Amino acid sequence: MNKKVLVISGSPRKGGNSDILCNEFIKGATEAGNDVYKIFLGDKKFNFCTGCYACKKTGKCIQKDDMSEILEKIMDADVILMATPVYFYTMDGQMKTLIDRTVPKYMKLKNKDIYFIATAADGNTSALNRTIEGFRGFMDCYEGLVEKGVILAAGVWNIGDVKNTKYMDNAYEMGQKV
Repeated sequence: MNKKVLVISGSPRKGGNSDILCNEFIKGATEAGNDVYKIFLGDKKFNFCTGCYACKKTGKCIQKDDMSEILEKIMDADVILMATPVYFYTMDGQMKTLIDRTVPKYMKLKNKDIYFIATAADGNTSALNRTIEGFRGFMDCYEGLVEKGVILAAGVWNIGDVKNTKYMDNAYEMGQKV
């Protein structure tokens, strides 16, 4: 059965290491017969959550930006891959802002398979644990989000460092298993 797969690339660098791994995941998921849609957050314009909670009444954010389109894609997906570079031992600001802006769908976002990719210059994979814990905190706020796979790509700093590593195969295989 083919699934609707949403890939969210949080990298501010198109072609950065986490973005490269997104593309390998996409390759695997597509070859397995799934419908895949990618959002590169660097191409989107969305603001921080202001905490006004107007969305509690309407289910929609009052801000007029690209987040409403992103939320539609999130809600429509069966599977979501969230990928981020690690900045100061946590996810980058674009990804955190996206997570915060899911509040309008607080009671409706549920029952999705979730995959994570984190890339970091630090060569120790334990340096990526805080990032994954941040993602897991997001998952804990929603019903039925199930973690299906994680890639901790340590020791990749410069653009392209991830190429010719085991992480490329890991991302492809993870995509195929969707």
